[in-house]
Amino acid sequence: MFLGLDLGTSGLKAVLIDEDQRLKAEATAPLTVSRPAPGWAEQHPADWIGAAESVFDQLSAHTDLSAVRGIGLSGHMHGATLLDRADDVLRPCILWNDTRAHEQAAEMDDDPQWREITGNIVFPGFTAPKLAWVQANEPEIFEQIAHVLLPKDYMRLWLTGELASDMSDAAGTAWLDTRERDWSGDLLRATGLDREHMPRLIEGSDVSGTLRAAIADRWGLRPDTVVAGGGGDNAASAIGAGVVDDGTAFLSLGTSGVLFAANDGYRPDPETAVHTFCHALPGVWHQMGVILAATDALEWR
Repeated sequence: MFLGLDLGTSGLKAVLIDEDQRLKAEATAPLTVSRPAPGWAEQHPADWIGAAESVFDQLSAHTDLSAVRGIGLSGHMHGATLLDRADDVLRPCILWNDTRAHEQAAEMDDDPQWREITGNIVFPGFTAPKLAWVQANEPEIFEQIAHVLLPKDYMRLWLTGELASDMSDAAGTAWLDTRERDWSGDLLRATGLDREHMPRLIEGSDVSGTLRAAIADRWGLRPDTVVAGGGGDNAASAIGAGVVDDGTAFLSLGTSGVLFAANDGYRPDPETAVHTFCHALPGVWHQMGVILAATDALEWR
């Protein structure tokens, strides 16, 4: 069997499938978003771990998890999860739909190297401007940062002890050289960081590590269960929908609204405001148009 974990803004979803991709079990755990100021959106990474413990409890209560051979991860993109040298969380994660860093994003986008290297406009929701905001407004936090992780990759750290990210999620940080599929030293230095602050990069289909013994023992999993690189939520959805060949596409209406098209090459066009990111498979890219609020409007109060 295989286990998929999808960290969404409103909840963590888990599914178990067999080798024929038949659904064997599923579980969910809700999450809430904190909005301490207008335009802000945050979550506590500890809540993600609590949600993960809940879905493992639900699944293991009715299913023998020792048959699980691999775990795949997907999650909401762009979030700034800041860790110190002990891998302790320094502040709540600033989420993808948080717009507080609009001034920092505009300053970055005025510098041509950002679009040239990333292939994208620097939007306030991306990770890099969030770090610039922390540096300007919470310098005591910024000075303690040892690692910057994306949300699903913090769950990976809990599962495996490994600091790693896949190309599709990393492309949404505004630090990735999207053509070369590698961190850009120039862009990291522009925000006071370097490669040591970043997780190692792997393709979504690569193995990022195996389960920590404590995780395997607690829920009866095999300690050699592999955790794949995974992908950002939309890239992972695209693979599930078969949108991997050039020119194929899908439309998604969730908390955000997304139009996603797969590409067999790197084709940036930042002037259109369309994102150009790496796909979660080697040698594949995608273009994506996004609005931050779609069905999220149904929760308006």
